[in-house]
Amino acid sequence: MVLTTQIKNQHLLWRAGFGVAVNDISRLSTIPPNNLYQIIEKKSQAKPSYFDVADNSLKGLFMGIGNAVQLENQMKEMSKEQKKQVRVQSREDIKSLNLTWLHEMVNSDAQLREKMSLFWHGHFACINLNIFYQQQLLNEIRSNALGNFGDLLRAVSKSAAMLSFLNNQQNKKQHPNENFAREVMELFTLGRGHYTEQDVKEAARAFTGWGFKMNGEFVFRKMFHDDGVKTVLGKAGNFDGDDVIDILLQQKQTALFITRKIYRYLVNDSPDEEKVKHLAEHFYKSYYNISSLMKNIFTADWFYDEKNVGSRVKSPVELIAGIRRTLPMQFQNESMQLLLQRVLGQLLFYPPNVAGWPGGTNWIDSSSLMLRLSLARLIKEDESFNIKPKTDDDQQMGMQENYSQLKATPSQSAKSGAARPGLRINADIDWPSYMKQFESVGREYLYDVMESVLLQTPPSSLNETVVQGIVDKSSREAYIQTTTIALMSTPEYQLC
Repeated sequence: MVLTTQIKNQHLLWRAGFGVAVNDISRLSTIPPNNLYQIIEKKSQAKPSYFDVADNSLKGLFMGIGNAVQLENQMKEMSKEQKKQVRVQSREDIKSLNLTWLHEMVNSDAQLREKMSLFWHGHFACINLNIFYQQQLLNEIRSNALGNFGDLLRAVSKSAAMLSFLNNQQNKKQHPNENFAREVMELFTLGRGHYTEQDVKEAARAFTGWGFKMNGEFVFRKMFHDDGVKTVLGKAGNFDGDDVIDILLQQKQTALFITRKIYRYLVNDSPDEEKVKHLAEHFYKSYYNISSLMKNIFTADWFYDEKNVGSRVKSPVELIAGIRRTLPMQFQNESMQLLLQRVLGQLLFYPPNVAGWPGGTNWIDSSSLMLRLSLARLIKEDESFNIKPKTDDDQQMGMQENYSQLKATPSQSAKSGAARPGLRINADIDWPSYMKQFESVGREYLYDVMESVLLQTPPSSLNETVVQGIVDKSSREAYIQTTTIALMSTPEYQLC
């Protein structure tokens, strides 16, 4: 298949962002892909705004006391009920942070920054129910997403959210805790099999004393630090945590591990090892310049090889954001997007474990596939659907509570006349803005043009006769709307 400029540009927009924005649909056939990448790169250089969604009552508690000791004492004096209220409010605020960031993914011009922020969010997987710690961690990730990996690694490693999640607050010279050191090596830098258990033990000693104050500020507690000689990856010295991070960054294996993971995320789930090694070598020599790595990937001719186009399964967040970018819409209840993330398997700020989301074909299973294929239709038709969230707890972000609040009253189905209680997405689509992009396309060419815009798979991969048999041809408007929904409801649309 010969890839047109339009298909190449759509490929770039899906990998360097969250798909094609509605106003760009009619312009993608004219701009060279390398020129488009320059635009994407430039727009992502702006410093991101800090997402501050914390409730004023929590701000009054955490920010109203300048002394961290006072804050800690006040927390100790709280009753169980007061502490529970703080946890509940913090959890509600994390939901707001989720929706705020998702909105940014959909609407921001800095598409590459947000796309790589989502990658680092999974790479530095962290669950923490403190809204202030999560805001701080997300800000570090978004601020350094395209900067220097060493700076990003250091900032994340010193964040209260990560230090708390990986138990380094309890890492003291008298009783070393290896969790933090192990994950820094296994998941953040080298990858499994490139260090020994002794390296972990020695690195854990170096990280003793790394902690944080109640307000989230990093603190080095010298009294808890092991100041003896440690040997890490063959190097010996009186190392502290920063020294260990330096040693890890000096390993070419770190550049290779990170590059391979990024290649799987941006290019193909089956890495070309020769290309990965070549990219990793440049990444290492650039002192871990992430923007340089992005440019080497997105301006390479092989990035547009046919085997790389339409080869990745969209993650749930990519799927939701991509539909919203192509079909602008307003949700009557924004929280429905939290439930969709949960059921589809990628709830922001709640990775399944310390390794993050596995990605690839793991996104598709029997419980999520039907909803994926029905999602666009459910948005358009305002039909109800039924799901069964897992038992409500902090790990599930209160989804059972959301389910109860969002559950629709029984409604009469126009087709069957039967009562069908369930959930409704309730979104208003801006169809005029979308249909305007096709106003110069003749009726006889509409299907082919729409298919090429919405799908990244070869035209022959979809049976046009089947699609044409289920769409409404009564008017141009109805045809465009129903064909769009039909194409978005195919297995091919799950790929990018």
